[in-house]
Amino acid sequence: MAGLRLGPLLRYVDATSATVWVETDRPCEVRIRCDGGAHGAERTWQVAGHHYALVPVTGLAPGSETPYRVLLDEPGAPPGGGGEQVWPPPGNPFPASTLRTLPASPEQPLRFAFGSCRWSATPSDVSHDPVGPDALDALAAALAADPARQRPDVLLLLGDQVYADQTSRATARVLADRRDVTEPPWTQVADYEEYTHLYYESWLDPRVRWLLSTVPSCMVFDDHDVIDDWNTSAAWLARMRATPWWRERILGGLMSYWVHQHLGNLAPAELAADALYARVRAAEDGTDLVREFAAAADRDPAGVRWSYRRDFGRVRLVMIDTRAGRVLEEGGRAMLDKAEGEWLRQAVLEGRGGYDHLLLGSSLPWLLPHLVHAAEGWNAALCAGARGPRWARRSEFLRQRADLEHWAAFPESFAALHELIAEAGSGDRAPATVCVLSGDVHHAYVAEPRRRGPGPHPASRVLQLTCSPVHNSIPGVLQAGFRFGWSRPGRWLGKLLARHGRLPRPPVKWRRTGGPWFGNQLMTLTLAGRAARLALDQARRERSGGVRLDTVWRAEVAAARPDGESTGAGGPVPGTERP
Repeated sequence: MAGLRLGPLLRYVDATSATVWVETDRPCEVRIRCDGGAHGAERTWQVAGHHYALVPVTGLAPGSETPYRVLLDEPGAPPGGGGEQVWPPPGNPFPASTLRTLPASPEQPLRFAFGSCRWSATPSDVSHDPVGPDALDALAAALAADPARQRPDVLLLLGDQVYADQTSRATARVLADRRDVTEPPWTQVADYEEYTHLYYESWLDPRVRWLLSTVPSCMVFDDHDVIDDWNTSAAWLARMRATPWWRERILGGLMSYWVHQHLGNLAPAELAADALYARVRAAEDGTDLVREFAAAADRDPAGVRWSYRRDFGRVRLVMIDTRAGRVLEEGGRAMLDKAEGEWLRQAVLEGRGGYDHLLLGSSLPWLLPHLVHAAEGWNAALCAGARGPRWARRSEFLRQRADLEHWAAFPESFAALHELIAEAGSGDRAPATVCVLSGDVHHAYVAEPRRRGPGPHPASRVLQLTCSPVHNSIPGVLQAGFRFGWSRPGRWLGKLLARHGRLPRPPVKWRRTGGPWFGNQLMTLTLAGRAARLALDQARRERSGGVRLDTVWRAEVAAARPDGESTGAGGPVPGTERP
């Protein structure tokens, strides 16, 4: 009989349907059976000897929570057959996995938990985890221990779901059994098969496996999903393409991302319209199809769109690819190519007035500590030749060594995003909040921008919400550096760098209104009507050896007035709590 190798992962959910992703150990039919009669079934499809299915489930009731089971049938079994139940497994210690649909009323709260950077290696002694307790594991433990606890409606994983360039000892032993790890790429992953081990390590943790089976998730990649500093610059890319191992690495990374993360981000209607997905499902073996797709995506990034839009009632999420689609040539550098920028504008502005909150998912923060922002703009200007070829060569070396490749390192893209946010947040149809949700920088903070110069300020409350890591660490010297980057002396130093780089002033100014916080953590944004609240939870190790989540900060982001409008645009919101 077929067995369940990975999953189930609950991915897409709307008011009446859901999708469930699984990997099985052989070809079979995957059936999802729900209490109350809703169901779905799909045959597995194959990539590189692995068998997957993404099963749509329809006929669910809005605002309902329905336990489900996963059953596997051998190929050719009659429709509606019983199948062998593989989830929940025998002796399951966790509550039932459920499909919880979106509420019918926009006034009912929706909770979006988000974070990034989860190094999934599990130490042999969890009480001595070198990077501290895992926040995702702690969330799972809290929900499993108290089924009545409010759970996130959606989990937004904003990059670095796996670390292809920083493998654990256990994964390194697996790689050493396949090839000589004294040769490049050493104990980094080399191809698709090795990527699958990263996902096993990340998603087979028992508590996290259960969490992902019962809380819907949206995902986007960042650099470590492929390699540190992925697509920093044209010089970086040329250097990587000159290595003998890069081609298999990038193909394996893009293939595995399409299979494990990207497909689950799509709605059932989008899946039905996806030509590659249809061809892979129809093929006896889809490996070559997915490999050709990955090669085309690497060769011509503008030909593939990894970004996507999701509407959750009156909340709009636009997840932005800030890695694969960059324009890297000096003189034309951009975070997004022209077509991607036009798509983003349409995704944000289409139907404006039909949503109360706009969430922009960007793995990289838009607003950084002031000194870091100035340093990245200064470095980009010098790399482009603002101070001559000698400065350009030295600055390119610094750019790659110091990870100077956020939105600030693409000044025109930074300004374009500001203008889009200002347009989306202005006028009578403006949403209550516009929030940029980010990770990457291994700490958490809240920053608020204000437009420079004349002109109306956005009516929406605009926030940069950065939360990272879920499970990783940051050296003390970098913690001190980020704190200094927000300070007044840090701003002064940043102004000197901007003057040396002959930079224009940014079109927006901003201030930090929360943080910085360091540790393994998750933020949760709770939206109800036009009201919004924010909380930051950090993972703590208990004396008993268990883990817990402690809420270390809460704030009211936007408070609904009796007339249905919202307050809170502009300055600090009264009632902020700092326990």
